[in-house]
Amino acid sequence: MKFKVDRSIATQFQQWQTQPTLAWMLAVLWIALVTSVAFWLHLGSIGLVDETEPLFAEAARQMTVTGDWITPYFNDATRFDKPPLVYWIMAIAYKTVGVNEWSARFPSALAGTFLSALGFYTLRRFGFSRPATAIEVEPVTAKGEPLPSSVDRQLWLSAWIGAALIVLNPQTIVWGRTGVSDMLLSGCMSGALLAFFCGYAQKAQTKSRWYLAFYVLSALAVLTKGPVGVVLPGLIILAFLLYVGNLRSVLGEMKLVRGGLLFVAITLPWYVLVTLANGEAFIDSFFGYHNLERFTQVVNHHSAPWFFYFLVVPVAFVPWSVYLPVAIARLQFWQRQIWKSQPRSSQLGLFALVWFVIVFAFFTIAVTKLPSYTIPLLPAAAILVALFWSEQMTRSRTTRAAQISHIVNIVFLLILAGVAYYSPHWLGDDPELPNFPEMIRAAKIEIWASAIWGTAAIVGLILLLRRQGRWLWTVNLIGFMAFMLFTIMPTAAIMDAQRQLPLRQLSQTLVAAQQPNEPIVMIGFGKPTIVFYSHRHVDFIPDPDDVKKELVALGKTSPNPSSVLLLGRDVKLREAKLKPSQYELISEESIYRLVRIKLPFRS
Repeated sequence: MKFKVDRSIATQFQQWQTQPTLAWMLAVLWIALVTSVAFWLHLGSIGLVDETEPLFAEAARQMTVTGDWITPYFNDATRFDKPPLVYWIMAIAYKTVGVNEWSARFPSALAGTFLSALGFYTLRRFGFSRPATAIEVEPVTAKGEPLPSSVDRQLWLSAWIGAALIVLNPQTIVWGRTGVSDMLLSGCMSGALLAFFCGYAQKAQTKSRWYLAFYVLSALAVLTKGPVGVVLPGLIILAFLLYVGNLRSVLGEMKLVRGGLLFVAITLPWYVLVTLANGEAFIDSFFGYHNLERFTQVVNHHSAPWFFYFLVVPVAFVPWSVYLPVAIARLQFWQRQIWKSQPRSSQLGLFALVWFVIVFAFFTIAVTKLPSYTIPLLPAAAILVALFWSEQMTRSRTTRAAQISHIVNIVFLLILAGVAYYSPHWLGDDPELPNFPEMIRAAKIEIWASAIWGTAAIVGLILLLRRQGRWLWTVNLIGFMAFMLFTIMPTAAIMDAQRQLPLRQLSQTLVAAQQPNEPIVMIGFGKPTIVFYSHRHVDFIPDPDDVKKELVALGKTSPNPSSVLLLGRDVKLREAKLKPSQYELISEESIYRLVRIKLPFRS
């Protein structure tokens, strides 16, 4: 196949071939740039976001306080939602740099960075845009000779584009900046799959190390979120090997007994220790409720129609999802006999497709549905689109399917510009963000966002008219990074000031105001951030109708408290039918009130 790239690019790559150290140094800087924008920049600048994030952060903090690194606790109750790896990493960060938001989000940012780096390496080695390319270069590499310059360029392009796409998409950025276990699961699970493929496609002398890395990362995935951490990689690898027809030989290479023993040695100790400490309570909650029931029943009201992920994934992978159909179709995956005859090093695209489909199908079948469940398929989507773009950059002609995708891309950028401009009109329904639309307009964020996407659309259209559509990926990339820096980050800061800052301020006031043995109660929707920032036990009363009954019961507890601190939105105080004469107002922040009620309570 004849490759063609711009002369300036060809010259640059020729210099890189003669200076491989410089090339890899630039690669490190590239990964540092894209992951910094995606994860590390302002990582700890906003407070924890209710409700899930502080549950994880506080459970990790409790480990550092109690010294119990086996059983997770939140608010003096066991928390068996997830295994301990994310808590352990958070707790280590707490002990290293302090108890703060940055430490709580460190595991997620670390996982995303690791995934981008491993994705770069995998694509640099095996990111052939077409199997024919691998067939042509295999005799050369077998002799230890350097790659042809045209192929070397294409592999570098695959790696650079893929490493950026893996992290620069909305869903990965959101969860890579959130202190929960989802991004860590994706990092471990996706890392395990990439390690498997590197072992599968490597020469004999290096296979075993990559397969061992697969077992280790799979074990860490199980310590992050349970059996799904090995079930999904197992299904993906099984389906892939059955399709290409070398299941038996590869399973023999993987040394399942040795790998299985390593996997068990990493995962089993915690499961044994936590079961010994908690018995059936752990088994029923973790395996029964949080694993089996989530797959077979609706848990926590997280139901959705069967087509839910057909809507979620395109939004989660914006703006690159426009190219997913053509990136998948170009593989011609239906030609099984052709794929079976290809060298292993050429099958990364097919492997990524199987990876994408299995994860998508698995969670589509699952009854409980959440947008975050599909995070582990996004690296596969990034690989598919990166291979498509690297092919576009090294071809002299653009296919009709690619041209159509380019046009759709421009139209989509224009739609984004329009949606961004009118977005303040659709905000304002959340009572916890009372002045949000006005603050967005005052900061002119909607104008910045519309200008960014509108400019990207105009530049993209100019490139398309000049038959330079292969450069559209850079327009999307720069536009997305600008959108992240100039709209998403300022918007997050405004949301934090409106929604979470009042709770942090009330937490400080609460600590200063609390009297000895004085209980703390929050009514309405529970805010776990109060527990994390106050370091206090908080009783949550979801239904305001139960407040008076609970206050009477508190007056009878031992030791008999003389008063109780009550926290909630002002509307919830009214719904609880509490009269101003029945409480003392201590502080109010935004829509929240902190009051003291004397006990015994008399309604």
